[in-house]
Amino acid sequence: MTKTSSSDNPSHIFDRRRLRRNRDRAAAHFARHDFLLQEVAGRLHEKYLEINRDFQNIVDLGCHGGELARLLQDKTVIGQDLSRQLLNASSGPNSGPKVQADEEYLPYLPQSLDLVLSNLSLHWVNDLPGCLAQIMQALKPDGLFLSAVLGGESLTELRHSMMAAEVNIRGGASPRISPFMDARDAGSLLQRAGFALPVVDVDRITVTYENAFKLMADLKGMGESNVLSKRFRGLTSPKVMRETAKIYQEKFTDHRGRITVTFDIIYMMGWSPHKSQQKPLKPGQGKVNLKDMFGEKG
Repeated sequence: MTKTSSSDNPSHIFDRRRLRRNRDRAAAHFARHDFLLQEVAGRLHEKYLEINRDFQNIVDLGCHGGELARLLQDKTVIGQDLSRQLLNASSGPNSGPKVQADEEYLPYLPQSLDLVLSNLSLHWVNDLPGCLAQIMQALKPDGLFLSAVLGGESLTELRHSMMAAEVNIRGGASPRISPFMDARDAGSLLQRAGFALPVVDVDRITVTYENAFKLMADLKGMGESNVLSKRFRGLTSPKVMRETAKIYQEKFTDHRGRITVTFDIIYMMGWSPHKSQQKPLKPGQGKVNLKDMFGEKG
């Protein structure tokens, strides 16, 4: 049985039950829409390859269709996801064990994992500090956490267009696009969770589409539709959708007339503390002898 956060709790920004349903519905045709997950999985894999370490006990947290596990062909990777349907779809010749569980409630024993990976899933977590603390607890000393999350100005064009459309049609706007953290927030969260040697960097990926309807179809196909707890619960009217597409086309197109879409990807990396790791110098120990730099005047 999968434990999920209650959308009735006012402290929960995201409706995790709705997220699971979105992913379940997307599973059958997920591979038609997973281009962004594939792209970011490749970039995460490159970062992984830069680390000279032989990781054995590995979890892919929020594994979607198993994009990362397929790149780690020489490893057995535990795939964890909220959606049983996506887990079934992610099975393949090199796939490892599957765990249906919420990223907010990790089922692993303390100090049992060498590496926790996550590809574009943690932006839907309500209590990200708590999730990171659980990851830290599950990692062995000198274990690694490496993830990518949507952040920054992701989908800013769609957010602007939908808000303007609702104001024009309804005279007001409801929340449509998830709030995203920035790189500074990410660094603070890693430090707060106790990770050593935290590193955060950002990639901006710009994608173009024929129109806003094609973009929204891809988001739905990835299971990334709106799961804000305070979202508008009714069906979005065709009139609002047409107005959204019209505003998007007017304001956010390239020289070819295709709409542009921004995805800011925040990469987070941190180590579980271990005595062998580099330590910052204590205050006063960072002195520099100017003679060593400039020599002495004779």
